[in-house]
Amino acid sequence: MKEFKAESKRLMELMINSIYTNKEIFLREIISNASDAIDKLHYKSLTDKKIKIKKEDFAINIKIDKEKRTLTISDNGIGMTKEELETNLGTIAKSGSFEFKEQNKKKEDIDIIGQFGVGFYSAFMVASKVEVISRAFGSEEAYSWVSSGIEGYTIKKSAKENYGTDIILTIKNEEEYNRYLEDYEIKNLIKKYSDYITYPIKMAIKDDKETKEETINSLVPLWRRNKNEITEEEYNTFYSDKFFDYEKPLSHIHTKAEGTLEYNSLLYIPSHASYDYYSKEYEKGLQLYSNGVLIMEKCADLIPDYYSFVKGVVDSSDLALNISREMLQQNRVLKTIANNIEKHIKNELLSMQKDRREDYLKFWEAFGLQIKAGIYNSYGMNKEQLQDLLLFYSSKEDKLITLNEYLANNKEEKAIYYACGSSIEQIKTLPQVETLMANQKDILLCPNYLDEFVFKVMNKFADKEFKNVCSDNLDIDSTEEKEQLQKLNEKSKDLLALMKQGLDVQDVRFTSKLKNHPVCLSTTGEISVEMEKVMNAMPNSETINAQKVLEINSNHPIAQKLQDLYKNDQEELKKYSKVLYAQARLIEGLPIDNPTEITNLICDILVK
Repeated sequence: MKEFKAESKRLMELMINSIYTNKEIFLREIISNASDAIDKLHYKSLTDKKIKIKKEDFAINIKIDKEKRTLTISDNGIGMTKEELETNLGTIAKSGSFEFKEQNKKKEDIDIIGQFGVGFYSAFMVASKVEVISRAFGSEEAYSWVSSGIEGYTIKKSAKENYGTDIILTIKNEEEYNRYLEDYEIKNLIKKYSDYITYPIKMAIKDDKETKEETINSLVPLWRRNKNEITEEEYNTFYSDKFFDYEKPLSHIHTKAEGTLEYNSLLYIPSHASYDYYSKEYEKGLQLYSNGVLIMEKCADLIPDYYSFVKGVVDSSDLALNISREMLQQNRVLKTIANNIEKHIKNELLSMQKDRREDYLKFWEAFGLQIKAGIYNSYGMNKEQLQDLLLFYSSKEDKLITLNEYLANNKEEKAIYYACGSSIEQIKTLPQVETLMANQKDILLCPNYLDEFVFKVMNKFADKEFKNVCSDNLDIDSTEEKEQLQKLNEKSKDLLALMKQGLDVQDVRFTSKLKNHPVCLSTTGEISVEMEKVMNAMPNSETINAQKVLEINSNHPIAQKLQDLYKNDQEELKKYSKVLYAQARLIEGLPIDNPTEITNLICDILVK
């Protein structure tokens, strides 16, 4: 028996126990090596006219023997000589594939998957013994390489009818490894990791009556085919099969990049959110392939959080992989692909918004919250990427519109007006909203708790400020109206100061912006009433209080009543003040701290 070199022993032990985190990838690695061996012979047949082998003659064969506990992977590729067995398998991290690619790197159509020379040894994670029987193409002799792990290996002459390589794994005799001797498990692993290997992977499948040979893999992935050759049904079927979704996607994005950076991608925008999408358990990411071999089930780095609903695959041979091919090394290529994907997604969403509005409304219903969160969670850093995708409910249009559509419909407005509340219907009943709607102002009605936070971090859109109609600085009155109101408030300052006593407000004032309602609450400062509600509803949060202003309709009969009470009965004025403040809080959906006191005051007023 020959011993591995000391450094090779240490590397094997590290590799088996640390490098690979998932035992089942052993089959991916061995099949990739078999594909490499076939690639080499196929390339040789293209450059040597004496070799008469057609591409359709190549195949990888899988065989299970439960009695002997063996799993055999065979290929009819280029095979190995005795010296190559010694060189490639006797020295860990010695990669024949890498050397082949280096020698032919100036030639096109060289597509070698394995380049590290360690994938083969992943077999020892599941096998107690590995035997490799190989016969080099053009040679009459075959040799076997046998090893049971780090102790060492033997090489001796063997018998093999045809060129190529057989790798025979004796599966460990422990219960957890039994699954690697089941047809369905091996089929599933092939479909999962090696479905797009470019040579047929054939397997003998036994049923009750006979044994049939099946080709397990799909060979050519959908994303590598020409778009004009693929039907809509094929795109939808692939999506359904790949991502287990019973509903058709809203859209697909099929991209092929060529030039300095080459990759293929096929992305889908689902029609609905998965059951766990808005939970902590949801894991974003695209399936990442390298030359048709699955490297990562969910590569989170390929897609930003705000597009985490997108499903799909990316396939590139330009990515720098680490030694186990399970993780990516951070590099310029990965970031470039991610940036390109982000642009493609945005362009597709904008196209859907413009040309297929019904589909876009479905998308918005399912994922609009995620787009808003993308702006808010980044403190507005992502607003340029996402703001054109936003939709809000227009009081004038009575439907969802974009911010650009709002500006096109309201060219003369100095700002973008909005109001927040618990529902569209409730917002429409707010005193300030009712008045502005009567004056044909278009207001964005925002029932979602995130809406106002999004407006705050965006600050502006196309140089127009966002204005909450419930703020105290709405500034829509004419100069004459402002002057009249200022005189009234100055004249009534003692009355208003008396009313403020005992109320949790920043100020009390008369206003001209109300139509039929006697009072309303507005706010001054950055925190609105709706923001107060949201933040106080959060667990373990400190109590937040908006700086409230009680505004009284100067044109309502209540204004004159308050003036009379100030002159004749100031104690009664204080009762009216508390009732009016409670009324304003109720309109805003705020609780009343002392409901018993308020109901008693109302009764006192009614009986007089």
